[in-house]
Amino acid sequence: MNTRIRRTAVTLAAVAVLPLALSACSDSGSDSAESDSSPKASAPATDDSMTGSNSSAAMDEPFGPACSAVPASGAGSFDGMAQDPVATAASNNPALSTLVTAVKKADLVDTLNNAQDITVFAPTNDAFAKIPKATLDKVLNDKAQLTKILTYHVVGQKLAPKDLESGSFDTLEKSKLTTSGSGESYTVNDSAKVVCGNVQTANATVYIIDSVLMPGS
Repeated sequence: MNTRIRRTAVTLAAVAVLPLALSACSDSGSDSAESDSSPKASAPATDDSMTGSNSSAAMDEPFGPACSAVPASGAGSFDGMAQDPVATAASNNPALSTLVTAVKKADLVDTLNNAQDITVFAPTNDAFAKIPKATLDKVLNDKAQLTKILTYHVVGQKLAPKDLESGSFDTLEKSKLTTSGSGESYTVNDSAKVVCGNVQTANATVYIIDSVLMPGS
């Protein structure tokens, strides 16, 4: 009789303990699953956001073969030009000295510096050198004609590179210029190539070009 009672007691104890053990195992497995899933769920979001940020930053940078000639520091660097209005910024870039001379002769320094949110297509010295010297000298001494040409290089809104892919824009000269291209290759009026684009100044976006644009007569 005593032996039978003891066996019954042991059986009942084992039955009572089993659900507790199963419950503990289940809770442990659940905690483990939650712990494993949390980092995995958040990781892709972090990677995507970093990729998006880097991609956006890359699109905001100046581009083009002539950008390598811009000084790394000082007033003529990209950071330096971003602090000054556009005519002042151009005066700190040696490759734009002929343009700066023309702007001064046309009395457009204050006009350009005081304008807000404009785009300037800035011909390099080599672009002006393509014009026969006698013709260039004549234009530089004809204020009305010089003003007409220079204001044709200015659009009254800021243009991002993507805006240039296929565009037609009103200039301050009151006629239109056209742009086309993609990536880091853009052309203005099917003739002038952008050699250093998306350069920021305090009040303008600048696209440096390899030819002087001529408005229609």
